[in-house]
Amino acid sequence: MDILTSYSFLIVAIGTVILSAAAGIVGTISVIKGQSLIGDAIGHATFPGVVLAFMLFNVMETSILVIGAVLFGIIAFQLIHIITGSSKITLDSALALVLSGFFGLGMALKSYVQGNPYFSGTQGIDDFIFGQAAYMLKSDVYLIIAASVVSLVLFFIHYQQLKIYTFDPVYARTVGISIRFMNVLVLAMTIMLIAVGLKAVGAVLIVNILIAPAVTGTLWSNKFMTVLIIAAASGGMSAFIGTYISTALTGIATGPAIILALSVCVVFSMLFAPKGILAKRSRLRKLGEAV
Repeated sequence: MDILTSYSFLIVAIGTVILSAAAGIVGTISVIKGQSLIGDAIGHATFPGVVLAFMLFNVMETSILVIGAVLFGIIAFQLIHIITGSSKITLDSALALVLSGFFGLGMALKSYVQGNPYFSGTQGIDDFIFGQAAYMLKSDVYLIIAASVVSLVLFFIHYQQLKIYTFDPVYARTVGISIRFMNVLVLAMTIMLIAVGLKAVGAVLIVNILIAPAVTGTLWSNKFMTVLIIAAASGGMSAFIGTYISTALTGIATGPAIILALSVCVVFSMLFAPKGILAKRSRLRKLGEAV
């Protein structure tokens, strides 16, 4: 009980729960459309933006570093579209090229910065690779809340358009919905959440909070709103559990603990959800008996 009333635990828990719930809702669109790995590529691509922002301003201020992350996320997304649109390179190959290339650039810049006496306080850069939610400040939580609220407001303002765009882009185009605008909207929401979540979860693991809750939701229901509710609930619950475990047990980082909790949710859903493995086997068994 002492942990649940601890100020540091509450700060981290509030930030991670809000981030994971919002990311679960926004990530549902990418999962249903089969574009989950775009979030992974953007997540890795934001890291060099963080390092370059630090190099330019020489200050470990999250609000400044987030701007660099957002800019490089946009650059990565545009580069993916340029590669796939102007060459015979497939989307999965383009994602692999951008992911590895940008993350490699980030690691090279990190090595340069940490070996250069001109830059001070470089230890915090490592937190943006694997995440270190335990060192989140109140200002970091405010940034997460702001980005999450903006993303969710945009999502629900355009809810009907996003729903049609997600399930039937051809019909969306015929009823006058701008596919380009929808792409930009989803990109903006995704990059915002990735950028503010880097310190909590890290560039390597950030994509999991976008994908895992959405996968859980799609396994339990076919109704879009129900999927969104389950995604938000499983994301928020996993974030709380992961934060609690990392606080109670020394030596366990918060980001990986949250990802493990999300993974447990996914595995449980894969086994016991209405569209899970056991339910599918039960239906096949009944079908075989009927025949």
